[in-house]
Amino acid sequence: MNVSVSVEHIREAASTIDPVFLHTPQFVCEPLASNLVLKVETVNPIRSFKGRGTAYLLQGMSDVGELVCASAGNFGQGMAYACRKRGVALTVFAAQSANPLKIDRMRELGAKVELVAGDFDDAKEAARNHGGTFIEDGLVGAIAEGAGTIGVELEKESLDAVFVPLGNGALVNGVGTWLKHRSATKVIAVCAAGAPSMALSWRARKPITAPSDTIADGIAVRVPIPEAVRIMEDTVDDVMLASEDEMLAAMRDLFYKTGLIVEPAGAAGVAAFARRREEFAGKRVGAILTGGNLTEQQIRQWVLR
Repeated sequence: MNVSVSVEHIREAASTIDPVFLHTPQFVCEPLASNLVLKVETVNPIRSFKGRGTAYLLQGMSDVGELVCASAGNFGQGMAYACRKRGVALTVFAAQSANPLKIDRMRELGAKVELVAGDFDDAKEAARNHGGTFIEDGLVGAIAEGAGTIGVELEKESLDAVFVPLGNGALVNGVGTWLKHRSATKVIAVCAAGAPSMALSWRARKPITAPSDTIADGIAVRVPIPEAVRIMEDTVDDVMLASEDEMLAAMRDLFYKTGLIVEPAGAAGVAAFARRREEFAGKRVGAILTGGNLTEQQIRQWVLR
């Protein structure tokens, strides 16, 4: 499959993908910060931005047999939603330790879910060996191009910088491709400190595998995708690491000041902004809230404590 990311395809996606995922709220919440635009990707049928990329991918595929993917939960939900809409069979591989809420929702959307021992990258290896057409998030250009529609919408905000959670690279490469073509917005990617492989890879300009141990399952990458790392050379200005405590503090701030339930990976951008608040004083900054799938136990433990 094509691994490049095209401005023209992002433009097309912005006018053709399922509108249920488009034009999500973007606003300044003054109790949080008077210069921070929140891009809220949690108010759609799967509570994450992943539906944009999977919708664009599936609408461009024909004569599809069984599709197979690996997911920590949100990408799998996006694939399941798009596959159900088009009557396509889907098998998702996930780690046994994956968020049970996300696993249940993938199944409710019609996906067959196979749980394997280990982490997300172990699930990816099992998916790759399963048979069927393997779809790798971060490697397929159409997925990044669908995610890039967030950049189309944020462009209207005339941002000086945007903080983007960084997992496998699809989101930052899609948004970064659009914004670098259309504006002077600085793109700051944010990894979990407990899963620094993509940050290390971006700095080294080559894939570097690193241990992954973080509550931010959506960005818990251990083994980088080489093609995604290569594209990031042109789409990313800086990469930061957000600690567990910083993400938890951002989650609580978002809940008490905006009323939003946001998962750790989704709050990584706000966590990074909080550390650099003084640097960006007087400038207009954005943060993408990428997902909000938390179990009741996680909400009680991480948000309401």
